[in-house]
Amino acid sequence: MQMLLGPSLRSLRRQLWSSSSSIFSNYSSFNSSGLLQTFSNTLRLIILPSTSSLSTISTKNCNFHYFSTSAAVAANLSTKEIVSKVTRRRQRRRLAKTCGKTTNAYAAIELALDSVVKIFTVSSSPNYGLPWQNKSQRETTGSGFVIPGKKILTNAHVVADSTFVLVRKHGSPTKYRAQVEAVGHECDLAILIVESDEFWEGMHFLELGDIPFLQQAVAVVGYPQGGDNISVTKGVVSRVEPTQYVHGATQLMAIQIDAAINPGNSGGPAIMGNKVAGVAFQNLSGAENIGYIIPVPVIKHFITGVVEHGKYVGFCSLGLSCQTTENVQLRNNFGMRSEVTGVLVNKINPLSDAHEILKKDDIILAFDGVPIANDGTVAFRNRERITFDHLVSMKKPNEKSLVRVLRDGKEHEFSITLRLLQPLVPVHQFDKLPSYYIFAGLVFIPLTQPYLHEYGEDWYNTSPRRLCERALRELPKKAGEQLVILSQVS
Repeated sequence: MQMLLGPSLRSLRRQLWSSSSSIFSNYSSFNSSGLLQTFSNTLRLIILPSTSSLSTISTKNCNFHYFSTSAAVAANLSTKEIVSKVTRRRQRRRLAKTCGKTTNAYAAIELALDSVVKIFTVSSSPNYGLPWQNKSQRETTGSGFVIPGKKILTNAHVVADSTFVLVRKHGSPTKYRAQVEAVGHECDLAILIVESDEFWEGMHFLELGDIPFLQQAVAVVGYPQGGDNISVTKGVVSRVEPTQYVHGATQLMAIQIDAAINPGNSGGPAIMGNKVAGVAFQNLSGAENIGYIIPVPVIKHFITGVVEHGKYVGFCSLGLSCQTTENVQLRNNFGMRSEVTGVLVNKINPLSDAHEILKKDDIILAFDGVPIANDGTVAFRNRERITFDHLVSMKKPNEKSLVRVLRDGKEHEFSITLRLLQPLVPVHQFDKLPSYYIFAGLVFIPLTQPYLHEYGEDWYNTSPRRLCERALRELPKKAGEQLVILSQVS
């Protein structure tokens, strides 16, 4: 129920009673309570004759709108004219919402109709217990949208381990064959291409926007499970911070929204205004209305790498394991004055460029001139903070960065080249078969996290403890190093 009231109920009653004869002259049908009935399915106008009181009106299943009766009497308006004015007022408010800066579901779907597509994938994952064969084929669906250059952007997990990919545009019964041009499993993004000219007829691309601010409205468009047609859900931005990407097990920036993101929504755009604010890719299990979208900086980093190198290049790392310095005793131990802030270096990857420059127990004070707080965060927009790892991840491979360090009570500044670093035990191995070696009935395979996942959802506790610890914590000592295990004896 929506009630629009004037200065007070008493003045409203006075106005209505004093003007009832002229207001009701053109309308004579009242119910038993003196309530003027509906002119339309969505509008009700309360007008009382002199024999009724405000307390006798039933408010059940009504939307009430109060129009100034004094203005109506002065203008000598009939009751139907009053209703017409109220109707036009509501239409103007609705139009203002649609044309304003807030996202409107209708505007979002109009943008998406000629851009968002449904993706049909047939995939077959490797069997790491029996590495010479694959698991059964499965069919999944997802969403995607057109970007400049006649390409389709979607999630990597939508097309991971795919053997056959089809796409269908809105309003068409025809499915078209698509090819995976590039895929980045760390950032959970992929680019598809469709060679059919017929598919591109009437299709329009969506433009990428900016990172939305908190409480800004977004509309998620896609093809979630539960139906076959396009779906639009609305929500607002709740949080912006680095988040664990489930598919690639990587920590990158993500935007949390309260719009529903369900299986099938993956790869669909989150639209803010008339531009894309992100790509829907995961939700928080066990929680209600907590979904995540990949922000535009991560999308642009992925697309730029593909354009410049012809393939996915990845996200850089300093190769450091750092500890916060919020503890007063820790700060005193390393000679940090009260105005000095930074993080403590605990471990350095031997394959990183920082291994030759930085030392254990160095205090990193700033990255590219941006001060780092004791909790490892840097300033981000207006009164927001974000971990400094985001600044590192947005760098291009082989790009240099200036790192200011506190060492033995003295400040130093070093130039460090950022590189793509591979872990000792691969976190994922999508789109390729596992390697293995059989000798005299003994099956040897490289240790990977997908192999440990064969122990079930609770693999961290059910897999061999020594293998799990080495997979998660041990660093490589030289490039190309592998941990080879005996997986079974035939």
